[in-house]
Amino acid sequence: MNLSVQYLWLIPALPLLAAGIGALTPRSGKAIAAGATIGAMGLAFVLSCGALVTALKDPAAHLVANFTWFELGHSAVRLGWLLDPLTALMCVMVTFVGLLIFIFSTGYMHEDANFTRFFCFLSLFAAAMLGILIANSLLLLFISWELVGLASYLLIGFWFHKPAAAAAAKKAFITTRIGDLGFLLGMLWLSDATGSLLFYDAGKGVLETSALTALVTQTTVGGLAVSTAIGLLLFCGAAGKSGQFPLHVWLPDAMEGPTPVSALIHAATMVAAGVFLIARVYPLMSADQAIATAPLHALSVVAAIGAITALLGAVIAVAQNDIKRILAFSTVSQLGYMMLALGVGSWVAAIFHLLTHAFFKALLFLAAGSVIHAAHHEQDIRQLGGLKGPLKVTFATFAIGMMALAGVPFVFSGFWSKEAILHAAHGWNVSHLPFYAGLVAVVLTAFYMTRLVAEAFFGQARSPASEHAHESPAVMTVPLVLLAICAVLLGFLGTPYWPWLQHTLDPKFHSEPGGGGLMVTSIVLVALGIGSGWAVYGRRLRAKASAPDPIEAKVPDLFAALAARLGFDELYAATVGRLNTFLADAADVFDRYIWDGAVRLLAGLGQFTGNVTRETDENLVNGGFDATSEQLKSTAKTYSRAQTGDTHGYLMLVALGFVLLVLAVMLGGTR
Repeated sequence: MNLSVQYLWLIPALPLLAAGIGALTPRSGKAIAAGATIGAMGLAFVLSCGALVTALKDPAAHLVANFTWFELGHSAVRLGWLLDPLTALMCVMVTFVGLLIFIFSTGYMHEDANFTRFFCFLSLFAAAMLGILIANSLLLLFISWELVGLASYLLIGFWFHKPAAAAAAKKAFITTRIGDLGFLLGMLWLSDATGSLLFYDAGKGVLETSALTALVTQTTVGGLAVSTAIGLLLFCGAAGKSGQFPLHVWLPDAMEGPTPVSALIHAATMVAAGVFLIARVYPLMSADQAIATAPLHALSVVAAIGAITALLGAVIAVAQNDIKRILAFSTVSQLGYMMLALGVGSWVAAIFHLLTHAFFKALLFLAAGSVIHAAHHEQDIRQLGGLKGPLKVTFATFAIGMMALAGVPFVFSGFWSKEAILHAAHGWNVSHLPFYAGLVAVVLTAFYMTRLVAEAFFGQARSPASEHAHESPAVMTVPLVLLAICAVLLGFLGTPYWPWLQHTLDPKFHSEPGGGGLMVTSIVLVALGIGSGWAVYGRRLRAKASAPDPIEAKVPDLFAALAARLGFDELYAATVGRLNTFLADAADVFDRYIWDGAVRLLAGLGQFTGNVTRETDENLVNGGFDATSEQLKSTAKTYSRAQTGDTHGYLMLVALGFVLLVLAVMLGGTR
């Protein structure tokens, strides 16, 4: 089946239609809302597969369908769809993983009173993400980008009656808007510099040679290329959406939403949007690489932020006790890996890891949801334990996801995609610091995931919740099995021995020889992380929930700092928060006593002027006019008495006047 680029809009339109149906469905219509959502996503998956078939016919081509949205005077705002292997593969991943999450949600959210509203929000979220993927215009991408932000706010705060959920939703929305401000400025600057926001437009698009050449040759403050400045502004938006340092603080708190939301946001959709954005505009981000004397390269900043985030997320995850927060900080770390790959020049490795991560992280979150569902909503791993027996399917699939994330060699997909990133970082000639950060994160990832599995699944039950746990229904476990299969098989599409995925994404991709020593190093580090994790937590299983953590017992201050997320939230509250409060108070004072005073002064001045004008008008102008009018009126009345209208009287007066005139003449003549 082929899908022409002209019909690519159907892929996001189907979930959008399902969202509309869900919005109009009453609470009692659970089957209608869920059926519309799952059916629409299933059809979108079929269409995405058709789009992939079309894209694979010529992987190097960028098939576009541009059109005029509306006209403004002599200019027009143009949008369009774009089909290439990157779009197609991402659409297939989002629709397939999203479909499995939706199916899982029917079991997980079955008892929720707002079941239909939940599925409406899920469909809206999926439609917005798919809109990002098919956009051939940065404007259309930004519109969909903001819709993703809206949908994430609605889903994270779905249980808004919980103060923590409402606060987490606001935190996610506001934090990502900070990054989006940079995105918006970059988009406006790009439009002003090139006159277009279309990616590809018959040689006139912003990612095509003529525009890129113009952007590189222009400079701004400090000799920075305009392409670099615009790229860094766009990266601000990507850093916010993908939870990169220092805007990573919203992502762990997003766990307050239902677990399917966590799987959707942290695996296939929202957090992937930032990585996808940088991959999409990669020609713009890398345009300044040709300037050897440039004061700063955009990709160097991306690599540095990615390395910091990868290490930061892994370190903090070591001391978390909430099963979902461990996975959340793991997501922060893995997104850092993806940004690191983009920064060191291997966008195909970043997308490879994005695709594998989507499957095994969705698997881990849904398996965690199965644990939470079975353990009566208990999320603290210290309160769990002993779940390996009653939750056999959940444990087996969670273990597969854990090994894929940890990078257990050869069999699991995470090993191959992470290896591709490390190989690219090792070959980066700017600095080896991102590579070393990646190696440390390898050990930490294997360590904290081993800790999670040992604490949650092994040993004995440490609470009534885990004692009475039972396996989840098939509607929840079947998606786990399918995701587990994908978490294994997907890696074989991008091994160094058969890099089909890399060649599909970039036909110019070529594998560099060597790397065997690096692979051995990586395997040793994974073994070190798993071995040390098992030695600390597996060999001496926790007997009681109240027992201290082994690391906490050794280094309590460090463990407490990591458990508190290194105090980033407190730091922001003490700096940015206080500054915001100060500015708000200052604005309030300014409004009350300066603006309000100025307004009152102007109002008083206006009232005084009005009074003076009224007095002048009424007493001077009107008074004088009225007096003159009265005088004229009196004179007119006097004169009007002579105007009787009697002809005989008029003739008598004429005769009398004639007689008087004759007498006057005669008297004058006598003299």
